[in-house]
Amino acid sequence: MLTHIFFKHIQQISMSGVNQENSILPANGLLLMILQVEWRKKVMMSVTQRIRTIKQPTGGYVNPKLFSVTEINNGELFLGEVHENINAGLVGLAVDYLTRTLLYNKPLEAFRISIIGASLIGEEALAIKKAKTITDLSENSIVAACQLAGYDVCFRAGVAFYKPVLDILPDEGTVRNIEIMVKRSLKFFREYGPVVEEGFTFEGGYTDIVSTGDGDFITADTLWDFKVSTSEPKKEHTLQLLMYYLMGLHSIHKNLHTIKRLGIFNPRLNKVYLLNISDIPLDVIKTVEKDVIGY
Repeated sequence: MLTHIFFKHIQQISMSGVNQENSILPANGLLLMILQVEWRKKVMMSVTQRIRTIKQPTGGYVNPKLFSVTEINNGELFLGEVHENINAGLVGLAVDYLTRTLLYNKPLEAFRISIIGASLIGEEALAIKKAKTITDLSENSIVAACQLAGYDVCFRAGVAFYKPVLDILPDEGTVRNIEIMVKRSLKFFREYGPVVEEGFTFEGGYTDIVSTGDGDFITADTLWDFKVSTSEPKKEHTLQLLMYYLMGLHSIHKNLHTIKRLGIFNPRLNKVYLLNISDIPLDVIKTVEKDVIGY
């Protein structure tokens, strides 16, 4: 528990150093951010890292087959059958962050992790300048989003994994696919929204085992995860959602206490997956609470 308290203390201080109106992260904020990332790598385990250490029962704690599946009809929004020329993870982040930008018109918030990552290698000012150019689904905005997403690795994995973002140049087919997936995402939120919170964390719900993790979106009664994948959801994805739900229940955030459904939206497949939490056996919930998260 002491490690978690220390992490939260550093996180609170370092977040206060991020000034989205000014273009430069103050030196003390940058130092604390670096300490945060390095400390996390040594002693913290994220939700996804924890899942990789778990041997789940056959079919998973939450079998993906339990989810209802709905395919959204978007008329002419068909993905091109092209080989995208940049990393699939970058495509997913670009779709996610562009969707948030167009929903709220707040690019500095949507690309916050990217900007923090850029600050770790001294390129925060460049990242903020680039984020401010993202206003629509033009080719320039999409390329800028892909490049900004390239900074995420500095925060999520460490600066040793960074590759120059200006080398990230999605081709015409990749840009078109990203555009279509963002349009699909915006249509999804018009049908299943409104969003009541996005990019939420679980203060009060972390443990000595799972000390980091953040969710994607919450609507009125559903906790959603975005998955930009060519595959159907796997048991790792459904366990991630259940962990988010349980950590939300234990957190200090009251809007996470009223969730009734778990949902996944995949804009690449254009499918919605939903499961009522009441359909998850109580013994599964208790096992995940105790043996996976550590309550």
